[in-house]
Amino acid sequence: MQGISYTEALKLYKNDKEHALPETSELLRDYHPDYYQNSIVNLKIGPNKGEPCHHQLAEMLQADSRIDEADLAGTSITETNVLVIGGGGAGCAAALTAARNGAKVILATKLRLGDSNTVMAEGGIQASIEPEDTLQDHYNDTLKAGHFQADKELVSAMVKEAPDVIRWLIKEGMQFDVNEFGDLLTRRPGGASANRVVYYRDYTGLEMMRVLRESVCNSNIDIWTHSPAVELRSSETGHCAGAVLYSLEKNSYKMIKAQSVILATGGIGRMHLNNFPTTNHFGATGDGLVLAYRLGAKLRDLDSFQYHPTGIAYPSHIAGSLITEGVRSAGVQLLNGLGERFVDELKPRDYISAAILRECAEGRGIVVGDGDDKVTGVWLDTPSMERLEPGMMEKRFPKLFHLAKRGNLEPTKNPMLIYPALHYQNGGVVIDVDGQSTVKDLYCVGEVSGGIHGRNRIMGNALLEIICFGRRAGLKAAQSISARGHKKSTIEHLSRLRRELTRADLQMSVKSPMLFPACSNFKIDIQK
Repeated sequence: MQGISYTEALKLYKNDKEHALPETSELLRDYHPDYYQNSIVNLKIGPNKGEPCHHQLAEMLQADSRIDEADLAGTSITETNVLVIGGGGAGCAAALTAARNGAKVILATKLRLGDSNTVMAEGGIQASIEPEDTLQDHYNDTLKAGHFQADKELVSAMVKEAPDVIRWLIKEGMQFDVNEFGDLLTRRPGGASANRVVYYRDYTGLEMMRVLRESVCNSNIDIWTHSPAVELRSSETGHCAGAVLYSLEKNSYKMIKAQSVILATGGIGRMHLNNFPTTNHFGATGDGLVLAYRLGAKLRDLDSFQYHPTGIAYPSHIAGSLITEGVRSAGVQLLNGLGERFVDELKPRDYISAAILRECAEGRGIVVGDGDDKVTGVWLDTPSMERLEPGMMEKRFPKLFHLAKRGNLEPTKNPMLIYPALHYQNGGVVIDVDGQSTVKDLYCVGEVSGGIHGRNRIMGNALLEIICFGRRAGLKAAQSISARGHKKSTIEHLSRLRRELTRADLQMSVKSPMLFPACSNFKIDIQK
């Protein structure tokens, strides 16, 4: 079976009946993209040599640098205590904390301050604040959703700090949805045992980023926009000692010498692994993983990525756009082309994505178009929710309705066609509870770090993580300031990289980090 046509599926669709849930078997190994045949290779060089990695990421990790020492001749060096690379939620939280603890801070970002996956996060932030909920439950739910592969010490630190993270954000000026008594409203995320997510409508991340951006702009932090990092710098003792940036405005290099570097460069969605659409912002090209690995930092879980179940599938000009999990938390169900419910919508995300992919693979998906324009998906049954509680959806999910307007859709009248979209990088740089990597003075926070979520992330822990570990890394970096600092700041580690590439017979013609998506018309031309 090839699938059910969009027109036929609309005829079969009913929003006025209860949909029974069938029994389901184990899905992940058969249908989740992490298990696609030929998607995984073993790394040939670096700290993770011999370990599995997605082949598209492996190509970037095992590529030559864009620069060498000769390119930097005559380039001046700016010195600071702490360099933060990345202007999203994690980077801003780290920079603010470091600056408030006495550090001289430069925050460098590839695009504008705030251009990040943070602004695209909709669902909310997990924190155990309800009377019937406990920190232990939050801890247990996080481990279970991640298939018990997360670093328990990191999870423990995160869930314990969660209530204080919410208090900190409120003090910074962030708004949350509240009831008539002023108490924070909560909802249950998929894979959780209790209502635990606090939120602001369906654009929590945007509200968070608004507040953080204002705080950074009103601080003494030196902000360098349109300045992607192309290489890290190392000291005479192998510590991280700064970075080489490239000014997109001046088409020239800029070097920064720092006592500590905090990488907060975000995820990898714009690499479009396995040719999936993505919910990620334009700059999410995995740069931080490449730079940290090249310097010698250990990574983990490089074969594990999250595909969000409810990415828009149709129309094509908004394909990949995210519909928050909060919609499913509110009771909206998923239906196949036969009008049948096929999965518990509050299962963990990897399970639901695999179930959707199974429906499409076995011919019960809904098909629009043909040839290269062919799109397959399943229904998100929004009209049923509208029927049960008229007006509720538009009030609670204004971003969904804005998205629907862009696509000329009517979610109160017709179901929306959805399909999994590449959403989150489960793995990343190995860190301790302060965000310290295995390379001294290199801290990694946010999506570039690994170990917090195991092999699948539960909704609401990403926005929690970036503030929790961003603050921790910023504090530790500020406390580590010394009068002496690093004597040297070089890119001599690239000589080791090139020797390894040659011995492994890997092509030197491939350059990384990627910086911008391959599908983009924007090309960076670094002159040598």
